[in-house]
Amino acid sequence: MQRRRLGQAGPVSSCLGLGSMALSDGYGPVGVATSAIVSYALDAGITMLDVSDLPAGSEMEPLIGKAVAGRRAEVLLATRQDAGTDFRRSCDATLTRLGTEYLDIYYLSVDRSEPVECGMTQMAELVAAGKVRHIGLLEGTPQQLRRAHAVHPVAALAMPYSLWQREAEREHLAVARELGVGVVARSPLGRGFLGGRIRSNAQLGPADPRRADPRFSAENLPDSMRMLREAEATAADLDIGMSRLALAWLLSRGDDIVPIPSTRDPIHLEMNIASAEVSLTDEACERLSHVFPPGAA
Repeated sequence: MQRRRLGQAGPVSSCLGLGSMALSDGYGPVGVATSAIVSYALDAGITMLDVSDLPAGSEMEPLIGKAVAGRRAEVLLATRQDAGTDFRRSCDATLTRLGTEYLDIYYLSVDRSEPVECGMTQMAELVAAGKVRHIGLLEGTPQQLRRAHAVHPVAALAMPYSLWQREAEREHLAVARELGVGVVARSPLGRGFLGGRIRSNAQLGPADPRRADPRFSAENLPDSMRMLREAEATAADLDIGMSRLALAWLLSRGDDIVPIPSTRDPIHLEMNIASAEVSLTDEACERLSHVFPPGAA
């Protein structure tokens, strides 16, 4: 699989990573069979494993730790640190659960009630202690990114970015590139929507976390479905699936962007990986950009 460097001085990652949203129990029971997708991803050439969507203490963390044991050097392991907590104690607990001595990327989850400089100072101490190799910022504002980077270099900004959710293009991308910060695209398939599997709000179970997302509401989803059908026509013209098209479009936005789609299904993982081999024409990219304009969702 192709490799990309996250920012000017960040780590080198596979061009696609594996996110953890689908591995949380909000999408159904987890277990050993669920963690098998991690080993499958590593065998397929994925190096970025982002477990920042797992709640602290999740039973998936030790399972992921076992999956990467013996091949730790080939893995970029990323997770988050919530602001307002004891950073050193929280980091130590995370390291223990994951069975590792260090984290490759530790994201500071920004707390708007606390200056970002406070969290970055504590994160920098973890770097100095050898427990963290690179610091990331999780969904901060462009201004917070600037302030955080002034305290300690930020390797990656992680935030939602997809055809369906393009707010990152308004200001975040420009600031990240100015500072030499890579971008990790979270929810690059719109939490399943861009894969075409969610056609109605009624498909979501009562505990499904997407029910709290207004984009999946019964009022808003129909408008998005009309846009999706237009994009699916482009996918059909190119003879590829919609998921592959959406990821290929995102990969075309810049070689400093690493999407981290999440799945439990090896077949879906294979389809996601295949997107790295798709080369879209400028015309196709422009057509898709008009179908899902920034701010449409």
